[in-house]
Amino acid sequence: MTDACDLTALEARRLIGTRKLSPVELVQSCLARIGEVDKAVNAMVALDTDRALAAARNAEREAKGGARLGPLHGLPLGIKDLEDTAGLVTTYGSPIFRDHVPDRDQGMVARLREAGGIVLGKTNTPEFGAGANTRNAVYGATGNPFDPTRSAAGSSGGSAVALACGMVPLASGSDTGGSLRNPAAFCGIVGFRPSPGIVPSGRRPIGWTPLPVLGPMARNVPDLCLMMSAMASDDAADPLAYTLHDRPARAVPADFFPVRRVDLSSLRVAATEDLGFAPTEGLVREAFRARVAALEPLFGELRQGHPDSSGADEAFAVLRADNFLAGLGDKVRANPQDYGPNVRANVAEGDGYSLADHARAAVTQTAIYRRWQAFFRDVDVMISPAITVSPRPWSELYPRVIDGQETHSYFHWLALAYGVTLVGHPAISLPMGVDSRGMPFGLQIIGPRGGDALVLAVAAAIEAEVKGDPTLARPVPDLGRLRQAPPISGMPGFIGFD
Repeated sequence: MTDACDLTALEARRLIGTRKLSPVELVQSCLARIGEVDKAVNAMVALDTDRALAAARNAEREAKGGARLGPLHGLPLGIKDLEDTAGLVTTYGSPIFRDHVPDRDQGMVARLREAGGIVLGKTNTPEFGAGANTRNAVYGATGNPFDPTRSAAGSSGGSAVALACGMVPLASGSDTGGSLRNPAAFCGIVGFRPSPGIVPSGRRPIGWTPLPVLGPMARNVPDLCLMMSAMASDDAADPLAYTLHDRPARAVPADFFPVRRVDLSSLRVAATEDLGFAPTEGLVREAFRARVAALEPLFGELRQGHPDSSGADEAFAVLRADNFLAGLGDKVRANPQDYGPNVRANVAEGDGYSLADHARAAVTQTAIYRRWQAFFRDVDVMISPAITVSPRPWSELYPRVIDGQETHSYFHWLALAYGVTLVGHPAISLPMGVDSRGMPFGLQIIGPRGGDALVLAVAAAIEAEVKGDPTLARPVPDLGRLRQAPPISGMPGFIGFD
């Protein structure tokens, strides 16, 4: 018998709507799963048990009373610990905010609640989201559900692990250098980076930057699309959430759910192992080639190729540093001892750049963007690995060497993701089996400018095609093994930044 927490979000929502599943039963099932396996992986770091159960009881009354139900009615949610939740501790992974309890929800969280979602708890993240290895000095490290000694990536690592283990059916995330896509790839779930502004945020210190975005995570594409439909909105506090006479200019919920249908055989697809510049591990290339061979018969045309992204590493480094200087520069300079190595490194790097460096980075970014537009005139979507390496031990702060090649910085190994971030195109990480080490492999599907609905439709179609193939379908962690695993908190180096 399937536990309620293992139902898809769509099936759980359908059963709640037809009064065949109680939201209370679903919340209790998720809490039970957390109690069974979270000790092994440390994904859910702050629970809102009493309020979640109260909200579930209210959701049950509304369903029985024939009230109009929102798209997420009664569904438990994991909220990344970078996102403010009213009345629930929000630490941003920093000891400075260990006891911080916001008095109101961040806009995106408020929209999820308005859609009927129930915030069950917060999911772990690295300090201020810096670094794609989910560990911090407040809650400690998050382990990969397929091997708790290995990294769950990040910075939305807690959300990815919670989903993979059935702790929640839906979870939130954010993405600058791949923080929605990297953990999705490492943990065998789906993470979607939407086009900037579609999921608005009023918290970016530099409101006009397209680099950081908010987005959904789920165990399958239709569930993710359901969540995306509740997240897509307008917010005057976000300069990128453009409106035309109070009307959203680019996207509305119906653009994302129900999932659009697409004929894969009509698509022109480009495949690239490294976007031309990412230091990609040999076994990842091997796994990607196998996926390309399996998918090629589904497409109308598949060719090798990628846009020219010359200068991407340097441009992303400078523009990323802007965001850290804007949000944390003064604070880190005043009290460096309060911050971990990734945050300090970002601020120090940013302090070393000049206005001329920023101008060159912005010009390079624009040139890359325009080359991408030319490339996508002849291509509908592009596919690549979602991340450059197979999961490594979380005790390693970041991969310093990939197949003998030294990485330039602690985020250089995320180049397959941030190459897409730089140009603002939508992209998704879709789980497709495991690599030769038995760890999840994520396929990145990259769409054209503004092609969010197309990316989701293509991902859903591919997911449906490979569903019955044990070598290509979404891998599932061994929950029995996790139940018997020792607490991750007992592993050396569990608490700390490095």
